[in-house]
Amino acid sequence: MDKHALWKWLILIALTAWSLALVVPFRSKVKLGLDLKGGTSFTVQINESEIEKQIREENKDLTDVQVRSRVGTAVQHAQEQAVEIIRNRVDALGVAEPLIYPEKHNRVVVQIPGLKDADRDRAAKLIQSAAFLVFSIVHEDNDKLVSALFEKGLAPEGFQIGQAVSSGRREVYRRDTQKVPDEAMTAEFRAKMERFQAPPGYRFMLEERHEEGQKIYSPYFVKQRYELRGDTLKNAGIEYDQLGQPYVTLKFDSKGARRFARVTADYAPGGAKNPNPEGRRYLAIIMDDRLYSAPFLKTAIYGGEAIIEGNFTLKDAQDLSIVLRAGSLPAPVQIIESRTVDPSLGRDSIESGTRATIYACILVVVFMAVYYMVGGLVANIALLFNMLLLPLGMMITAGIMGLFTGATGAHIGLPVLTLPGIAGIALTIGMAVDANVLIFERIREEQRTGKRLGPALEAGYTKAFITILDSNLTTVMAAVILFMLGTGAVRGFGITLTAGIMVSMYTALIVTRMIFNIIVARTSMFQLKMLSVIKPTNINFIAWRKVAIGISVGLIVLTWGYMVERGMKSMGNLLSTDFTGGSAVTFQFAQKQDVEKIRNALADGGIADAQIQYQKEMDKNVEYLQVRSAFGTGDKIKEILNTRFVSADFKVLSEDAVGPQIGNEMTTNALKAMLYAFIGMLIYIAWRFEFSFSLGAIIAMLHDILICLGIYCIFGRQISATTMAALLTIIGYSINDTIVIYDRIRENMRKYPGRDMIEVCNLSVNETLSRTILTGSSVIMAVLMLLIFGGGAINDFAFLFLVGTITGTFSSVYIATPIMLFMRRMLKKPETGVPAR
Repeated sequence: MDKHALWKWLILIALTAWSLALVVPFRSKVKLGLDLKGGTSFTVQINESEIEKQIREENKDLTDVQVRSRVGTAVQHAQEQAVEIIRNRVDALGVAEPLIYPEKHNRVVVQIPGLKDADRDRAAKLIQSAAFLVFSIVHEDNDKLVSALFEKGLAPEGFQIGQAVSSGRREVYRRDTQKVPDEAMTAEFRAKMERFQAPPGYRFMLEERHEEGQKIYSPYFVKQRYELRGDTLKNAGIEYDQLGQPYVTLKFDSKGARRFARVTADYAPGGAKNPNPEGRRYLAIIMDDRLYSAPFLKTAIYGGEAIIEGNFTLKDAQDLSIVLRAGSLPAPVQIIESRTVDPSLGRDSIESGTRATIYACILVVVFMAVYYMVGGLVANIALLFNMLLLPLGMMITAGIMGLFTGATGAHIGLPVLTLPGIAGIALTIGMAVDANVLIFERIREEQRTGKRLGPALEAGYTKAFITILDSNLTTVMAAVILFMLGTGAVRGFGITLTAGIMVSMYTALIVTRMIFNIIVARTSMFQLKMLSVIKPTNINFIAWRKVAIGISVGLIVLTWGYMVERGMKSMGNLLSTDFTGGSAVTFQFAQKQDVEKIRNALADGGIADAQIQYQKEMDKNVEYLQVRSAFGTGDKIKEILNTRFVSADFKVLSEDAVGPQIGNEMTTNALKAMLYAFIGMLIYIAWRFEFSFSLGAIIAMLHDILICLGIYCIFGRQISATTMAALLTIIGYSINDTIVIYDRIRENMRKYPGRDMIEVCNLSVNETLSRTILTGSSVIMAVLMLLIFGGGAINDFAFLFLVGTITGTFSSVYIATPIMLFMRRMLKKPETGVPAR
């Protein structure tokens, strides 16, 4: 083995060891979702009185009736905003698949999977932080006022005068915890302290710093009226100074940058509001009534950038940048209840879902080994490495995408593993087979010309490379856009999809080639033997395009007509509680019942979408059962539980209306992300092929979405968050399939420049038919295992993906290609010729 090949193997071994280190031991390093392990539930209360106070201050001429009317509207809007802001903050801790939804009484429920005590405290702090950032000017005689305090020996309650060791042993304040302990430093106490010796219009504030492990406090008299708010903040990140100390960087939007430049120019020495060239003015940076720093304004600051220094630990700086990026809450919030929650899926669902995933993997592996023989065994080794390297791929992908979004310093780690996520890994294996099938079918073509194994491998990999690159890069680009513009589960999908593609490209193009190089060098194998069930064909696919398009249009009209009819009766018929909200009934009980038995009993009674969860208050040893379902199902839930589980003695504690897990803003962001992903793919495909090609691909994807949703709903299923994840996966599969055919069309246009385009398209579809059928079959086998053995928890996901696989294969041949031909005529492209690239 030469040195170059040895280095490749050493790199593979090192990457595999690194990836395994991320997940071994599994129990302690892999975070499981709420469905598999449970987690922590926070109930957050929005401060209605603070909203009322703000409305009264801003509108002093309003009557009490008018104020109450505005308060109701403002509270509802604040609740909707709080859901999205809290979701963004939790997302920034890592792709944690939280469950966040509004509840009545101005509350928001936040459920986060598998938190340890320290992480729980950190999450609680992030959730409750108002993140109200302001910039205020410090009193022009601040230095004299502060000196007078120390000369007179004056200190606020709870503090005493001391000396800083650094900075020339200047006088500072230190805490006097004997007089006022930390727990007594309440919001009311701090509000009183702000009046300490403060001139009219100013407040007394302390900047906290650390010196030799001790806290010291520098006093400032800060103007009550702020100059600039943080609502014009565009981004926040983390940088490090020369000593390695982290600080937070701020970037304003254009409006904020102009205001910031004006303020700093006005108060810098010689400025409009500080005409003295020697005058020292400070700009206080305050968030949630805490003074972080008050830097001296030396000169005007243009460019809309600032920094916050505060002797931060890395975690403190991360948390501050997280809440600043996510935005300030519209009103103060408080966690009024914390509970631990059990897994939302029972043991039977978890076991059946895991078992189905294993079956799916085994079936794909057996299929490859039987059909491609030695090549299949090589592909299976690559699939094994694909699985082993996937954790590392996810971590690296999350880190790189975090840099793209400006999430500097945010938590980088593995996504939380849910049952649909496990099923998604099985589908990733089925789709990872595609690159190997492309390579092997190219090798088969080369061997038909009489080439020996070595030259056939060389030609096969070379010709398959551009197809694999184009098809996968198109999908990766869409996934990156979804991550950058989406939230929550959409971001999780973007990471998983991108990591799966990048890892499968590495294993298919590099790892398999490394193995084949050893086979060629150390054996006398002449050719790679494979089964040839699918013989070369000469089918006139394009001749059936009108019939195929007619069937598609008819199916879309039929299924969407049925969907509209169902939706007009009630949106609850189409959308799950993820989108519509519903009722949450909380029970106390004498005897705990299995979650799966409850789920089956409710399904038998016609409530198939119930979300069932046991919860326990942290400060009490009391356990409850909560069942969430559609509006108007509360009475039926109570009847079924009391009839079927008499020994449990279920008693209703509360019945509340709960809001949707996926709010309007999150839905809008997801749809925007998909739109931008489509535009990105349109531009990329137009650049790599032609504009007519890109239009065909996009229309085919839209066709797949419409067909899938229509057939899915006509079977009485509801659209949920899991449905959206499956649709995103289908889009990735569909575009991949289309690009493979397009790539062969481009190759044949160059190969047969004078040939009619319809003939070129037919030839290309026939030449890639074996790959289309084999890849589709491997994915369908995996999906069928999930559908048959996976149980109700992943049934909807598997069903939709089964429809999507069939539809995606159909549309690549009968929608994308005919639309491309039609658009070429419309754009007056020659009926023969070579594309630009």
